Amino acid sequence: MNITIERKWFTPNSTVGEMSLNSNFFCYTLEPRADQSQGKPYCIPAGQYAVTLQMSARFQMITPHVMDVPDFEAIEIHPGNYPQDTEGCCLIGSTRKPDFVGNSRATFAQLMPQLEGEEIIIIYVDAAVAAGQDN
Repeated sequence: MNITIERKWFTPNSTVGEMSLNSNFFCYTLEPRADQSQGKPYCIPAGQYAVTLQMSARFQMITPHVMDVPDFEAIEIHPGNYPQDTEGCCLIGSTRKPDFVGNSRATFAQLMPQLEGEEIIIIYVDAAVAAGQDN
């Protein structure tokens, strides 16, 4: 399973994007802001990472864990709606507004069965990079 997160909308508080599963749109994403000047939380570096399904100590359920992210620990995909719900992780939802994704728990419940038993790779792409532009 290939997951792609294309980061498209940036505010001083968050980064909102689109998640695709094997190139098919699945949902919207919310991560911390891209600006690193104020310290963490900010979104993880764009790039490709392995994903494993593991028990989340914080949420006490199985979540996708993004592995080997430089300078980050315990990066997960999990339910949440607002920037304060993430410290570097990716929140998912079926609706979006600036600094918000909605229907997060239902979207997470739809995601998990699609990942079970799969070898998972996730690719984070910044929209400007995808368009061949400089940030």
